[in-house]
Amino acid sequence: MPVTQTLSNASGRKKPLRISTDTLVETGYLPGYDAWPLVIRPAVSGVELSAWAQAARATIDDNLRRHGAILFRGFGVATLDDFERFARATSSGGLLDYQYCSTPRRRLAGRVYTSTDYPSDQVIPFHNEMSYHSAWPMKIWFNCLRPAAAGGATPLSDSAAVFDLIDPRVRARFIEHGVMYVRNYGLGLDLSCERVFGTSNRQEIEAACDRAGIEYEWHDSSALTTRQRCQAVAVHPRTGRHVWFNQAHLFHVSSLGADVARELVAELGEHRLPRHAYYGDGTAIEPDALDRIRAAYRQAQVIFPWEPGDVLMLDNMLIAHGRESYSGERIVAVAMAEEHGSDASEPERQRPC
Repeated sequence: MPVTQTLSNASGRKKPLRISTDTLVETGYLPGYDAWPLVIRPAVSGVELSAWAQAARATIDDNLRRHGAILFRGFGVATLDDFERFARATSSGGLLDYQYCSTPRRRLAGRVYTSTDYPSDQVIPFHNEMSYHSAWPMKIWFNCLRPAAAGGATPLSDSAAVFDLIDPRVRARFIEHGVMYVRNYGLGLDLSCERVFGTSNRQEIEAACDRAGIEYEWHDSSALTTRQRCQAVAVHPRTGRHVWFNQAHLFHVSSLGADVARELVAELGEHRLPRHAYYGDGTAIEPDALDRIRAAYRQAQVIFPWEPGDVLMLDNMLIAHGRESYSGERIVAVAMAEEHGSDASEPERQRPC
């Protein structure tokens, strides 16, 4: 399909040209990797990414389904407007607000957010966005506006490969029971109830819980416990592949490290932890099972350093992501789209986070 691009001619003057999308870019892979992520680069100077992407949408979607991750490198996407325009050009139904938050983020512009605002010395484990919930985005984009001075990569892991790598006995227990996520609000140790639900109104919070199938229990005017049972494994709607799709290893208190976990349990008791994970029937998840899951993510990972202007596009069910610790300033913007899951048919909920 032809696309109009403004390119410089031999005299240096810019002139709109109608040319095939295929001649504007070249594809390949990162050094050391030969399957994914697919890397798309401009083949000529002056390619405007969002204009090209709008014309090449079908090709992009096909490549995303086959590879799970596409890195657009060398296009110089350096502003939030450019990034949001590209995300909208490669999505259906508009971008999503960050709903039912699990981590702190700030809205940068429109429906573009910061990546998780955790301290730079912390590692964020692998996860598929919103896989702790009954609905999640199918597409997620990252834009590196400023790479860290050191570290700060966004490692990726193949969710279908993780499913295959996990011990079948561990996998069977999770498939049978699912995962139950427990969150306690009002302790001052995690996100507030108001920030997660976007309101302090008790009736609105309860209505949001009812829509999502979340059990809730009020302890006083500000303390709330929620319990949500979700899938451990999902089937991708387009590829038909089984993918490991939960955040049990991340919500479980053991993700904080042995010393911190021991102190929190001693101080609060297990049932008052800010967040924790169980099998869906409420029984404890074995530490060895979680260790095997974390090892599978590492075994299936791809990792590369960010470059300024990079845009990374993921199929959120096929590819999990995380974050390395880092030093220096790091600015990575995020956008999400195409809600899917058992709760996806509900009217869009505006929950600024």
